[in-house]
Amino acid sequence: MDKERLKTLLEKVKKGKTRVDEAMNLLRSFPYEDLGFAKLDTHRGLRKGFPEVIFCKGKSLDQIVKIMKVHSRKNQGVIATKANPEVFRAMLKVRKDTRYYEKARIVLVGKKKRIRNSEKSILVITAGTSDIPVAEEAAVTAEIMGNRVERLFDVGVAGVHRILDHQKNLFQASVIIVVAGMEGALPSLVGGMVDKPVIAVPTSVGYGSSFEGLAALLGMLNTCSPGIVVVNIDNGFGAGYFASLVMGNL
Repeated sequence: MDKERLKTLLEKVKKGKTRVDEAMNLLRSFPYEDLGFAKLDTHRGLRKGFPEVIFCKGKSLDQIVKIMKVHSRKNQGVIATKANPEVFRAMLKVRKDTRYYEKARIVLVGKKKRIRNSEKSILVITAGTSDIPVAEEAAVTAEIMGNRVERLFDVGVAGVHRILDHQKNLFQASVIIVVAGMEGALPSLVGGMVDKPVIAVPTSVGYGSSFEGLAALLGMLNTCSPGIVVVNIDNGFGAGYFASLVMGNL
């Protein structure tokens, strides 16, 4: 149950268009619904401004579809992360308004939030081309949550002149998400250039001593540039969500 649906329901009760017992029936699973294998937080949209998001890894296809069916009945837009095409095809049979963002590995059932302020934007940057899938998860998450998003890919520190050619993009953005693997140096460089929040996302991209993103994570946590926060390895969703909070769009 999100804020808009609850408000509409209460207005219908007030005007006599919906009986009290009907409203009670619609709210019977408030604040959570127990499916046995999962307890769905149907109250999250009211508390947080966006409904519970389904993390697909470790769940069976049947579990994912059952969870999405419930959430999509109660919310206007529901997303599943780390989703494969099989999840998309299964949900498309249930809801025709299902969309798959292949690069981001995100399934959306329902609509995106409308953009509240088109003058403000989130800039998503990657150090390398291999970081794009995680960056797209961040970008698509932010777009679904009602933000205007710009992208700037493959501008890592190995060729620092590339990002210096895009200083205008850096200065115009309201929030910047920087996605990098290897040694994870790019957020420190960006953070030292701008006066806006920087969200650093380490990725598992890199050779052996990168330890599947641990080197980048530690490098970002130890940055000397102020104004940088760090999310977990490959957590593009977390970066997009936090950027939306900073933008005031949740």
